[in-house]
Amino acid sequence: MTTPAPPAPERDAAPTRLRSWHQPQLPRGSGWYALALAVVVASALHAGLDLPLVPSLLAGWAVVGIGFPILSYAIEGRRKAIDRLVTIGVSSAFALAMVPLVSILWTVLKNGLPVLSAEFFGYSMRNVVGEGGGIYHAIWGTVLITAAAAVMSVPLGLLTAVYLVEYGGDGRLAKAIRFLVDVMTGIPSIVAGLFAYALFVVFFGPGVRMGLAGAVALTVLMTPVVVRSCEEMLQLVPNELREAAYALGVPRWRAIVKVVLPTALAGLVTGITLAVARVIGETAPLLITVGITDSTNVNLFDGRMATLPVFTYSSIMSPGVPPEPSIARAWGAALVLMLIVMVLNLVARLVTYFFSPKDKR
Repeated sequence: MTTPAPPAPERDAAPTRLRSWHQPQLPRGSGWYALALAVVVASALHAGLDLPLVPSLLAGWAVVGIGFPILSYAIEGRRKAIDRLVTIGVSSAFALAMVPLVSILWTVLKNGLPVLSAEFFGYSMRNVVGEGGGIYHAIWGTVLITAAAAVMSVPLGLLTAVYLVEYGGDGRLAKAIRFLVDVMTGIPSIVAGLFAYALFVVFFGPGVRMGLAGAVALTVLMTPVVVRSCEEMLQLVPNELREAAYALGVPRWRAIVKVVLPTALAGLVTGITLAVARVIGETAPLLITVGITDSTNVNLFDGRMATLPVFTYSSIMSPGVPPEPSIARAWGAALVLMLIVMVLNLVARLVTYFFSPKDKR
């Protein structure tokens, strides 16, 4: 007996309906053409008609932000026009937010690059008046004080994060620690400097200035950042890994050391590196606790030390006569400090890339 063929499926009416809704489309890349037209309009108004820069930019933006959505509405319909309008709004907000950053980078590079030289990196300001000298002493001070702050804050912050995630849970002590960490995160840097100065005055007397006091001030600022970043990374470790270790009879401390910490290593190193980059440019606490000197001092326990942020501030506020060489050195120190922060962020990115799982890269 022959089996009858199954009935043919009904043809879906959706494609016909979609075809009836089809609207004409603007050419691909029309947004870039509109942007190019906006640049031409702004340039013509600013250069050709001597219109101020801001009105020229606003007129050029109107070509894209107003004219292009109107054209899209006339050709493509309301839905596509709203989509393009929102896209233009988000892109404009991003471009506006980038203006200060680009302006700062351009200004620092323009004024700082001519100062960079072998003498600038190899000499201090000892017995230098006017031209010459460099930031050798300030680089040493910045490296030593920041390293000392990292040595104090990283173990403290990491162990606190381990307790909060692995032992504290939702207990009262853990909640109190999290609250205090949140409070410390919002402490102004000048308050941290005053705290460190008052602490060292108790032991060494008024007027004390030393690198260790600056390291303590930076530790106060750096520790809550380390705690928060490490806590978030440890919470991302799957509980299944912990349970598997416990099922094998591994003690909790060994499971933390051998399983949890290696799994979260990339995030931990990234958080610590970003915390170092956050405090390396602090000026107010170091100005109070460390001060400034023209000589090279590598002893954290005795005397004033120069740091790049304080050197930059001092060169601007007390430039001397003539002021031009001192101001030029301030721009060079600011550029070096900015490059150090960029290198630290790049290191954090590379650590995240090389230590993260291959499927997460």
